[in-house]
Amino acid sequence: MNTKAAILAGLCCCMLQYATSQYYYYDDSYYDKDFLFEINASGGAMNALTDIGGHSGRGRGFVKDLNLSATRPCGSLGAGLLYCYMLGLKITGTYGTVTATDAVLRGDQTNAKYRYERNLNFQSPVAEVAVLGELFFLQALANVSGEKRLLCSPYILGGIGMFHFNPQAELNGGLVALKPLHTEGQGFAEYPDRPGYSLTALAFPVGIGLRYDLSAAFHIRFEVLHRITTTDYLDDVSTGYIDPALFNKYLTADNAQLAIALSDRQAALNGLHTNQPGSIRGRSNKRDSYFTVELKIGLTLGRERR
Repeated sequence: MNTKAAILAGLCCCMLQYATSQYYYYDDSYYDKDFLFEINASGGAMNALTDIGGHSGRGRGFVKDLNLSATRPCGSLGAGLLYCYMLGLKITGTYGTVTATDAVLRGDQTNAKYRYERNLNFQSPVAEVAVLGELFFLQALANVSGEKRLLCSPYILGGIGMFHFNPQAELNGGLVALKPLHTEGQGFAEYPDRPGYSLTALAFPVGIGLRYDLSAAFHIRFEVLHRITTTDYLDDVSTGYIDPALFNKYLTADNAQLAIALSDRQAALNGLHTNQPGSIRGRSNKRDSYFTVELKIGLTLGRERR
């Protein structure tokens, strides 16, 4: 082989290697790299599953006990990396509000009647930071078979996060923070099995989503993300009623008065009612959880124009 032929063969090999290592974006105007960087912002709805409120009937799991009237707006910001459209890693910050009230069960004659008569309510801001991994399973199969990029691709995701909350209850038209009131005797010597709870807890998000490329620069996502948490006090309700005299023993006079009013609110519906210490206020066999449904708009960085 002469020198010119050798040079030509070498150039052809280089061009073939370059061509097979590049992917065209769907309109053939941009090259894709293996790694793309994304930033996004979103808006949506947040709801929670706690001991308060819920759906008619006996308390059940997840959507079976969901009350849509407690849905509140939320928003998030995020950034992450996407590898070959099949694996993603991102960090997100989400802010919203969760709320519930037993009053939503007014008139219910099922097993939920006792929850209405309990007459509790709460709301809490939720500020969360999470790290999430994503698997675009159909795109992964397409990559293996050598097919083109999918414009619309479903995915599953999960990870770990940390969130801050602060349960509050409505009283006389205002909101009162519940943690300082020790409404179930948390931290009292008489209840060694009820330690005080932290307003910061871990969350384990799991969910599903759908990603669609609008253009080489912009994409949208629809995402549903459920958080399993490590706390049962998102709503400040977990165990049983205590002797109200203990509030005067451990709290200031003002806080004791608030704790007596907010720990047991059944008398507001039935002035003759009194709860016995130890009777059920909440159930501690399940941790509280919350979830979001969001529409995300994102900017994709890393594509190169041909």
